Amino acid sequence: MPSAHAGPQQPKLWMTPTVEPAAVARLAEHLHCPNAIASLLLSRGISDPAAAQTFLNPTIDDLINPMLMLGMDVAVARIQQAVRSSEPILIYGDYDVDGTTATVLLKTAIERIAPKDQPAIVTYHVPHRLREGYGMQTGILGQAAATGVRLVISVDTGIRAFAAAAEAKTLGMDLIVTDHHLPDAIGIPEAVAVLNPAQANCPYPFKSLCGAAVAFKLAHALLLSAAETADDPDAQRLRLKRSLIPSFLKLVAVATIADSVPLEGENRVIAALGLRELRNPIQPGLRALMQVAQIPINRAPTAAEVGFRLAPRINAAGRMDVASDVVELFLTKDSARAMELAEKLNRLNDERRATEAKALEAIEAQLTTRNEAAADLLAECIILDDPSWHRGILGILASRIVDRTGRPALVLTHEDGHAHGSGRSIEGFHLLDALTAVHGEIHAPDALFTRFGGHAHAVGFSMPSERIDLLRERMQLYGSARLTESLLAPPVQCDANVMLEDLTKEFFDWLTRCEPFGVGNRDPVFVTRNLTVVAPVRLIKEKHVCLQLEKTGETVRFSALGWSRGIDWPARCAEMALNAGSLIDIAYRLKAKNNPQFPGLELELVDIRIA
Repeated sequence: MPSAHAGPQQPKLWMTPTVEPAAVARLAEHLHCPNAIASLLLSRGISDPAAAQTFLNPTIDDLINPMLMLGMDVAVARIQQAVRSSEPILIYGDYDVDGTTATVLLKTAIERIAPKDQPAIVTYHVPHRLREGYGMQTGILGQAAATGVRLVISVDTGIRAFAAAAEAKTLGMDLIVTDHHLPDAIGIPEAVAVLNPAQANCPYPFKSLCGAAVAFKLAHALLLSAAETADDPDAQRLRLKRSLIPSFLKLVAVATIADSVPLEGENRVIAALGLRELRNPIQPGLRALMQVAQIPINRAPTAAEVGFRLAPRINAAGRMDVASDVVELFLTKDSARAMELAEKLNRLNDERRATEAKALEAIEAQLTTRNEAAADLLAECIILDDPSWHRGILGILASRIVDRTGRPALVLTHEDGHAHGSGRSIEGFHLLDALTAVHGEIHAPDALFTRFGGHAHAVGFSMPSERIDLLRERMQLYGSARLTESLLAPPVQCDANVMLEDLTKEFFDWLTRCEPFGVGNRDPVFVTRNLTVVAPVRLIKEKHVCLQLEKTGETVRFSALGWSRGIDWPARCAEMALNAGSLIDIAYRLKAKNNPQFPGLELELVDIRIA
């Protein structure tokens, strides 16, 4: 979607952090890296050489001890008891990447700790997005209890499941909650154990794990505990460290990247090691899915490939059909069945894209109407609704609106007098806090939501359709006081000033060692000034641009590509009257060319200005 602003755009401020040249030189000398890489590390708060080495070379030893998590010892003991007693265990999952991969990880770990002559009885339930919605449902627990289940473990859900926890207790079932979403202000559900680093009094030092990573922590703790009773504990611990735990990290990395948690601290370790292990995957389902997603299996994928190719196909199952297909895909050992399921996810993703494209046309029309009614978008959270929009794509639509407008967005659809919504936010505007504030007093007559939850950047909720106008009024009042100009028009965060001749293969190799990039470790942006446009602006598919750039006195020339996502680059270049001979400054990301027949590097434009 092009930029929301049809008229001339105000120049953005380019913010390049101030770092001491002496500190840059010292770190560059210690690491034997280019100065720009040292400057990049320093700008992200990494000044100690040892910390820099850990950042550049994360290892399995950098994972945090799972037993530090509050409730972990109790959870491990209860699961071990269930395995020893052959109690049926139900894993209650969720329908997105985070929830389905967490289900696979925990089921696999519990089955691995069971004796070969007494296999664990582990079933799972992944809710249907449309029929059940998000969260634990009491009816499912009743069905499980009727089949003899006495232990339920939630993954990526449950931290606000007060009714489900009470029902489990009534049914005589023990509940272990594993979740990463923020707890309710009134506390946590009653359970045997609640594993969530975000809960009060949890000493676990890293608070930003995704749901699958919390489930992985439980899996890791179970495997470590089982190793202590093995015939050769030292050998078993070594086997865990060298093969089994790295193998588990494949799916944890996919979930970590897909769930957009900050790629810093332990998340960075998980993502980096997991991506490395995704090279040439053995498990049939993962291998088949990477093949249909056209991700090469002879090298480690990038975070972008996981986020934009693999994750959408996994999510498509829960958005458009039945997410349990994902769990089966990642558990099956049958290559033919794996390919069948992977191709189904691929078709569902195509269906999702078509449904999304149709909805985006309606959204574009609504946003255009809003802009015509007002000179510009107001300092507000944008709230759009349409009964024809598919509930499975509301989060994607909200993300598109945020990209399009630079404002937080809530998108809703309607069904039988009830509205179901999803929201996405911008940096600095805590969306769950916003919903909590506008909801009103719990159980009050004018309380907005029948259910809601999430975190700073993403939320989900349900409410009576008749209350949408009230939601708009309250969000407008809440947002107008908090959506400041600095949030709505943030500066371009740059990392270093470089020359074109600095952009060598060696420099790019160092840059790749700083990956994976994402939330919390953003893709570096560099600035190069006084570049000459050496040819007319070339249009690509009528909506993107390619500039040929060089600098007087240097022997290199680079292509700079402007992809029209948040910026309408053809309009921008026309507005600036760019042509051969124009002198410009650019902010950009350094990328490898996609075409193997024409290897090398190119620039991805972030912003440009006349020099």
